[in-house]
Amino acid sequence: MNSYIKASNAPMKNIGLIKLYNNDDFSQMKKAGKLVAECLNYIEPFIIDGVTTQYLDKLIYDFALSKNSIPATLNYRGYPASSCISLNNVICHGIPSNKKLKNGDILNIDITLILNGWHGDTSRMFKVGKISRKAEILIDTTYQCLMEAIHLLKPGIHTGDIGALIQEIAESNRFSVVEDLCGHGIGQIFHDHPNILHFGKKGQGYELKEGMIFTIEPMINAGTKDIRLLSDGWTIVTKDKELSAQFEHTVGITNDGYEIFTQSKNELNFPRDCMFTCLVHK
Repeated sequence: MNSYIKASNAPMKNIGLIKLYNNDDFSQMKKAGKLVAECLNYIEPFIIDGVTTQYLDKLIYDFALSKNSIPATLNYRGYPASSCISLNNVICHGIPSNKKLKNGDILNIDITLILNGWHGDTSRMFKVGKISRKAEILIDTTYQCLMEAIHLLKPGIHTGDIGALIQEIAESNRFSVVEDLCGHGIGQIFHDHPNILHFGKKGQGYELKEGMIFTIEPMINAGTKDIRLLSDGWTIVTKDKELSAQFEHTVGITNDGYEIFTQSKNELNFPRDCMFTCLVHK
């Protein structure tokens, strides 16, 4: 059975087939990706001790509207905010609140903006003041997981190759990969086929083909991979209450490699002053 379809021939919904996009589609994704990266750059100076995550979310909402875009998460399946802001042991889908940031916190801000019908989806780790060495290493390793997986991308490899590499990096640093959540296809649909697992075996899964667009967004825990869903129905935390970190980019597969749509032009993809030392450029 053919698992792929030209995006131009596909309905605007998840039909269980992998959409292959053309150059014009890639141009639209570049615009959406650039905008959401700019939003994270804009928000960084406001991430300080004493600020509430609700205030940060309001800034994100205002930024989106000022750029004629729409926060994709707002009212998505009942989600109440323009972003997901996940502190410390929150893995993902943290709902912004009146909780104040404090020195030593680490947080992930995950934003998806819709621009002219196209979704730009990215997330980044931030830190408040001086953080622990353990947190520094966790953030460093998580970013390494994302970037080295991206540098692997080209037509002919398999989605299992992505997951296997992420799992190898995380576990070699004595961290664990969250297996219950994954990356996903994206474009004119927020969550599309295929799922991109952050663990797996080389050579397994779907073969990458030119024109695919998807997110890679590894969630790496300092403790075990086990998760717990809170009573709000959205917030997912580490079961053992250990720290968690995540980075995300939206990428497209080209004829000889990849393109990162959500790359920051200001080199702000990684928290300043962290210890990241792995090779992040070809």
